[in-house]
Amino acid sequence: MVIDTKLDDFKLRFAEINDAALILEFIRELADYENMLPEVIATEEVLRESLFERKMAEVVIGEYKNRPVAFALFFHNFSTFLGRPGIYLEDLYVKPDMRGKGIGKMMLAFLAKLALERNCGRLEWWCLDWNEPSIQFYKQLGAVPMDEWTVYRVDDEALAELAGKFVW
Repeated sequence: MVIDTKLDDFKLRFAEINDAALILEFIRELADYENMLPEVIATEEVLRESLFERKMAEVVIGEYKNRPVAFALFFHNFSTFLGRPGIYLEDLYVKPDMRGKGIGKMMLAFLAKLALERNCGRLEWWCLDWNEPSIQFYKQLGAVPMDEWTVYRVDDEALAELAGKFVW
């Protein structure tokens, strides 16, 4: 299903299983922009399984003149305080030659609309501290930083070690 937007020649669509290679390409481009390319270990097979078989997240593809130029990967989280789900935007990427045309704003607006349609209370995402252009862009949209919160992560060996502490 193609979703029209008010931007000329720009349409959105939900990704399908045959988009796994395209999604991986977007992920790699984003990681390269963030100087994190060596951290990408995802494969097309893993994306097909996680996104389309297990349905752990959803992806929206942005196309300009039928050419994929942007993607957003998101999933639902849950707010105990609101008692409602939210949408967590894991990644939003617009190809460099397409920036400044309103594509990122349109994709965020679509996700906000989707959040309301799904009775979600929030749309949230993280942004790297050094990414000042994105920070300013998000603030112009009314987003506020959650400075009083610190993100914690357990992965790799620490994740296995913590899991090993659970006994049943």
